[in-house]
Amino acid sequence: MNLFAAGTDTTGNTLQWCLLFMAKYPHFQDQVQAELSRVVGSRQVRVEDRMNLPYTDAVIHETQRLASIVPMSIPHKTSRDVTFQGYFIKEGTTVFPLLTSVLHDENEWESPHTFNPSNFLDKEGKYIRRDAFMPFSAGRRVCLGESLARMELFLFFTSLLQHFRFTPPPGVTEDELDLTPAVGFVLAPSPHELCAVSHQ
Repeated sequence: MNLFAAGTDTTGNTLQWCLLFMAKYPHFQDQVQAELSRVVGSRQVRVEDRMNLPYTDAVIHETQRLASIVPMSIPHKTSRDVTFQGYFIKEGTTVFPLLTSVLHDENEWESPHTFNPSNFLDKEGKYIRRDAFMPFSAGRRVCLGESLARMELFLFFTSLLQHFRFTPPPGVTEDELDLTPAVGFVLAPSPHELCAVSHQ
């Protein structure tokens, strides 16, 4: 129950960010839909399609990286004395890992503050795993629901993009879509209206 309860909010917020980014940056949406059409066609997307949809996978990962919806991991305690980046941390100290500091690190990402799926693609357009990608935290205390969330995000996002084109509402331009998050324990997108236009 905890996996589903905790995951519903974060997965829902991530999907909202995905659709907002697609509406704001239609050229990325075009590439996702072209890849889906080429690889999957009109049949229902399956989990195993992910390996053949590197661009789509990169877009989902870039959404998680840039949106950084859980900027601070849950508190941890040090199990022993440790020195980290020149600072001594005593055993039993409560530590809050700041995941955003890694997800937006200028030493790790080519364009840390802009939406760029190529952060997760090599020169041949194949998906590459990045050690600095840690929206689910890291180490032994990584989110238990990570594999479930990754599967859900992939299936929901691809199914939506397979059937709909997402655009700003009439009278609103892509530039007017605001990417400022609504701040809380999770960083949700500010409320927006988007149009979902069937393209089948």
